[in-house]
Amino acid sequence: MNIPVLETGVILIVDDNPNNLEVLSEALMDTGWEILIAVNGEGAIAQAEYACPDIILLDVMMPGIDGFTACQRLKLNPVTSDIPIIFMTALSETVDKVKGLSLGAVDYITKPFEHEEVLARIKTHLQIRNLTKQLKTDNQQLQQEIAHRLTVETKLQKLTQELEQRVEERTFELSQALRNLQQAQVTLVQQEKMSTLGELVAGIAHEINNPVNFILGNLSHASEYTRNLIDLFQLYQQYYPNPEVEIEQKIDEIDIDFLMQDFPKIIASMHKGTKRLAEMIYSLRHFSRRDDSVVQPIDIHEGIDSTLLILQYRLKANSERCEIQVIKDYGTVPHVECFPGPLNQVFMNLLANAIDAIEESFVTRSSCVANFPKIASSGVNLLSVEDKGQITIRTAVHEQRSVVVIQIGDNGIGMTEEVKQRLSQPMFTTKPVGKGTGLGLSISRQIIEEKHGGRLWFVSEPGEGTEFSIEIPLLSKKA
Repeated sequence: MNIPVLETGVILIVDDNPNNLEVLSEALMDTGWEILIAVNGEGAIAQAEYACPDIILLDVMMPGIDGFTACQRLKLNPVTSDIPIIFMTALSETVDKVKGLSLGAVDYITKPFEHEEVLARIKTHLQIRNLTKQLKTDNQQLQQEIAHRLTVETKLQKLTQELEQRVEERTFELSQALRNLQQAQVTLVQQEKMSTLGELVAGIAHEINNPVNFILGNLSHASEYTRNLIDLFQLYQQYYPNPEVEIEQKIDEIDIDFLMQDFPKIIASMHKGTKRLAEMIYSLRHFSRRDDSVVQPIDIHEGIDSTLLILQYRLKANSERCEIQVIKDYGTVPHVECFPGPLNQVFMNLLANAIDAIEESFVTRSSCVANFPKIASSGVNLLSVEDKGQITIRTAVHEQRSVVVIQIGDNGIGMTEEVKQRLSQPMFTTKPVGKGTGLGLSISRQIIEEKHGGRLWFVSEPGEGTEFSIEIPLLSKKA
């Protein structure tokens, strides 16, 4: 069957499994796209530098360098850094998916492959890539035109006031067009990424929710059955204290006293772990709510807690720092009318940035000694390995203005005046390549101010941390 294709392009498929290569090649055979093949990470990097494909389908597990390392090297190379990478992985590899997105991947294709899904995702990212190229070209043309206008304006300073006014008006129109193009690009990237992330998270949560509930429900019965069997055995010991020799040998062999003591603990531990997993699934489903077209009354605290649970792995202690402490100072806040999904995204952006700021401020003792003159002269207070990073979350209601105020503060690195001045610009980021896009705060401000009619602002000083404040009307005007 011939499938109509809206976009042309070159696709690089990287997989060491011949069966996967055959399945994907057959799926893309009739599309008109040019297909390139690589069987390992080094080959993928070499082909990407030579052929500059429009999209790379990259397997995670490969001999030599794995998919994550290959992705990181591709993103660090100026020649290949803007090529969209779609990882190919199993549906259950949740941590790998989050890691891949943080390295710069734009999407995932799950195994076993669904032909229609593969084609749909590739078409979508080809369209985004082509549109991005066109936007870049348009931006360059607009910038050249603006520069030309400014040159003409300088040379024609002695012309009449009417001509000067016309040039100023034209310059304003061009600047406005450039801002509109930037905003359109931000919105397009935001919608596509949130759509992909929402589908991914919702799919994972749905698939594992039923088996987890099945295990959780049966563990209570298993606990009861275990208790009954232990009680029965104790009755046997009471009324038949002298069993046969073979039974006594078996009792000694399995250490029945330890078994009766430890087995209920094992069941309880399994129950606790499964319950924790069920809570995580609930948080994932709550965070990925796609009903962002309708205003709903929601519990703000529930959204914050769900986001914190998803970020729990980043709050734990590691080899470079202690555990990041989260201090919750929740006030009595009624349900707020808002768009749940986008608001959860704002919480995710601000909390993730707070963690990044704290991690940036941590230094090892050896690093402190080696760089002491530079650190001392900068006037910036860095956290040592023994210090504790803290994130403080406060909520309250401002009765006079009928708004809820949410404050998220950290004791991280803080921001300089230059960073604060540029922070609201789309695409501006202080993070290294592959870790930040510069869209987080711009998107968050758009969600709070344009979508909810609220306000978002921050206070920050170098070495003193940063505090973001969100103000949302209790009753939405968007309903």
